[in-house]
Amino acid sequence: MRFHSILTALFLLYSVSGISQPAALSARDLYSDVRFLASDSLRGRKPGTPEMAVAAAFIRDHFKADGLKLMGDEGYQWVEIVTDVSTGEGNNLSFEGSMGILRKDFIPLSFSSNGTLNAPVIFAGYGFDIETDSLKWSDYKGLDVAGKWVMVLRADPELDNPGSKFIPYSDIRSKVLTAKDRNAAGILLVTPRGYEKEDKLIPLTTENNDITGGIPVINISRNFADKILKSKDINIDSLERLMVQQKQPYSFATGINLTGSADLIQKKEKTANVIALLEGYDPVFREEYLVIGAHYDHLGMGGPGSGSRMPDTNAVHNGADDNASGTAMVLELARYFASTGEKPKRSMIFVAFTGEEMGLIGSKYFVGHPPIELKKIKAMFNFDMVGRFDKEKNSISVSGTGTSVEADSLMKLQEPGLSFSVVHSPDGYGPSDHAAFYTSNIPVLFFNTGVHTDYHTPLDDTDKLDFEAEQEIGAFAVKVIRAVDDFPRALTFKESGKKDGTGRGGRKLKVTLGIMPDFAGTERKGLRVDGITKDGPADKGGLKKGDIITGINGLPVGNIYEYMSRLQKLKHGMTISVEIIREEKQQVLIIQL
Repeated sequence: MRFHSILTALFLLYSVSGISQPAALSARDLYSDVRFLASDSLRGRKPGTPEMAVAAAFIRDHFKADGLKLMGDEGYQWVEIVTDVSTGEGNNLSFEGSMGILRKDFIPLSFSSNGTLNAPVIFAGYGFDIETDSLKWSDYKGLDVAGKWVMVLRADPELDNPGSKFIPYSDIRSKVLTAKDRNAAGILLVTPRGYEKEDKLIPLTTENNDITGGIPVINISRNFADKILKSKDINIDSLERLMVQQKQPYSFATGINLTGSADLIQKKEKTANVIALLEGYDPVFREEYLVIGAHYDHLGMGGPGSGSRMPDTNAVHNGADDNASGTAMVLELARYFASTGEKPKRSMIFVAFTGEEMGLIGSKYFVGHPPIELKKIKAMFNFDMVGRFDKEKNSISVSGTGTSVEADSLMKLQEPGLSFSVVHSPDGYGPSDHAAFYTSNIPVLFFNTGVHTDYHTPLDDTDKLDFEAEQEIGAFAVKVIRAVDDFPRALTFKESGKKDGTGRGGRKLKVTLGIMPDFAGTERKGLRVDGITKDGPADKGGLKKGDIITGINGLPVGNIYEYMSRLQKLKHGMTISVEIIREEKQQVLIIQL
């Protein structure tokens, strides 16, 4: 093992001489806290529910009883979220005496904009407008859809091909954006038989944000679509067969004028991060802060759109491992650091985050509205799923070891004598709350014992956790946190890792600007840039963290979905214009991909 000589001396000084071995944390307390948080009575701790409020109060009272100083509003940092979407009384669909029945013949999608449109219906195939070196397919060629309804099929003509080049363009929001770019005023989505044999409508599920498509977006049944197409002596099944077999577009005006209205009601509730402070004793370092956090929300009763891996099962998703285990760890660490005679030098903020399962809502809000200056936060420790220790693997994972110059070596000095091994992962991005801090240039360490088959199902229960192992993991975490706290300077941040996605139902981008976008969609003027990859196209082109992207190549960008769709149509090596708002002033940047 090789270390820089100066770092070696400092590490040995502070890891051996300056840090005493921590007393064992309490497995009994970990069990007690998880048992309550993951009990059936809390019904899966879904944000915005009364049960989630009970969980928040439980955590806050723990912090208070252990002598921590409550921050925010008596320990709460309030966040407003969309918890439900329902149909109003103004939904209708009709043409030439045929009246559609809500939930049988049609239903607006959860991100549909409200509105009424009386206009002709144009059938536009799969709703594609693609022109790349390897794929050319335009369902809009020769069509005038301005101010009209566009009827398109879901999915693509190569459903049997998992590597189809159509996949990046096949999601519904991309098709809606393409229709909008052609000035369509509404879109009718039909599910073809090749995609789903039963003629079922898309369930109305909550997307946990209020980003709409900008036009009415209505799913209609094949049966209702066939009624619209009857005058053309054709139906959806024959159209699908035609396009799949010939591998070419087929579009036309239906000759039908249709009146339709979308009326959706979003229900919004408040939920809260729970925050408490343990002040450091050192007069020099007490103005530096270490954040120790975990999310305490889960999936509630499950169901479609909840994130459950058993979406057809309506049952309490207790989330014992995900993430009552991490929440209990944070509570135990707060008790330990507050009660031990060896107080920390630096101040510590303990946070139970809300809305992680909804897209890091709580941690994103915390970083955007920090209770202290964000630059004073020198490291973040995240605990997510630390209760299901796999004895065969006999290891845990700690991600973010590459997000500071010192963390990897510093951690290794704390590992001798452990009964398990520690797998170091350098990446700072990841599907948990530490990502929000990493994008703000804060070093992170993310503790995790791995995913299991009960993940995001009703089977993630308390009796399957190993609390003795979690106690040992907690003792190791104490040593690591102590080492960072006692280190003679703040950890030196460095970038490590990038985001990627792939597969049917997901997106693998051909090009990237090299930014971390605002996935929570908190900005309403466009897409806010939450992070910049060093030496990436955005960095070289002058884009900065905090900029709001409003357009790419003259086409509007209103949210994360439109941004992703715009990128799909760009090519490597292109030079593009990016319209932004910076400090309330509009600017245009030229960026080479």
